[in-house]
Amino acid sequence: MDQSSLLLAAMPVIGFVAGFINTLAGSGSLLTLPMLILLGLPANVANATNRVGVLCQGIVAVATFRQRGALPLGGSWQLIVPAVVGGIVGAELAVDLDEALMRQVIGVLMLVLLVVMLFKPERWIAEHEGRGQPRLLVEVPLFFAIGVYGGFIQVSVGLLLLAGLVLGAGYNLVGANAMKNLIVLVLTAAALVVFVVNDQVQWTLGLLLGAGQAAGAWVAARVAIKRGAEFVRYVVIVIIVLSAAALFAGVGL
Repeated sequence: MDQSSLLLAAMPVIGFVAGFINTLAGSGSLLTLPMLILLGLPANVANATNRVGVLCQGIVAVATFRQRGALPLGGSWQLIVPAVVGGIVGAELAVDLDEALMRQVIGVLMLVLLVVMLFKPERWIAEHEGRGQPRLLVEVPLFFAIGVYGGFIQVSVGLLLLAGLVLGAGYNLVGANAMKNLIVLVLTAAALVVFVVNDQVQWTLGLLLGAGQAAGAWVAARVAIKRGAEFVRYVVIVIIVLSAAALFAGVGL
């Protein structure tokens, strides 16, 4: 069996791991994007095709959080709308633009995020009653910027959304994790439309990944609800360290 056949056979398994990681934290695309490129897809087509799996995982994760009563929807439109608009802008940029610089920028941001999580853990695990009074002048530009990044390349956007939702919008970590999945789902759907219009999606590979990612999301959402904020925080810390190291080492795109 040649390398391509092995990669194809492994896609649902890699998708499962990526879906699990993405649902709990982010950066699962560090696994799926290189695999799509190794299968011969150009970087821009791999970047677009990767969104199919993210969309599948998002549908399952959001449905699971919603079914379990763990998705706080109050006032969420102030976060979702700017993120989606940003996602469309980022996807338009990604059609032609090289993403190497953005990868390095996100590596720096993740290291900053790691410092905050290690030295201010109470901010991440505090049980807030709600997200508090919306601060539109902070939240709208913040989530627009995160949306631009997510539409552009997707890698680690979940980690940025977690930071914005906990530190910027006042969610507790489990609620932020559920809301993160909803925002990723909606902005991914919007970005995917742009890529489809530009004929950059390889549907067969995307759906193979999507099957695995949906299963991973189903498991991860239940784990997050059952184990709580402290467990999610430890998972996020581990993923931040590994993702930042991979990005700085040039692993991925």
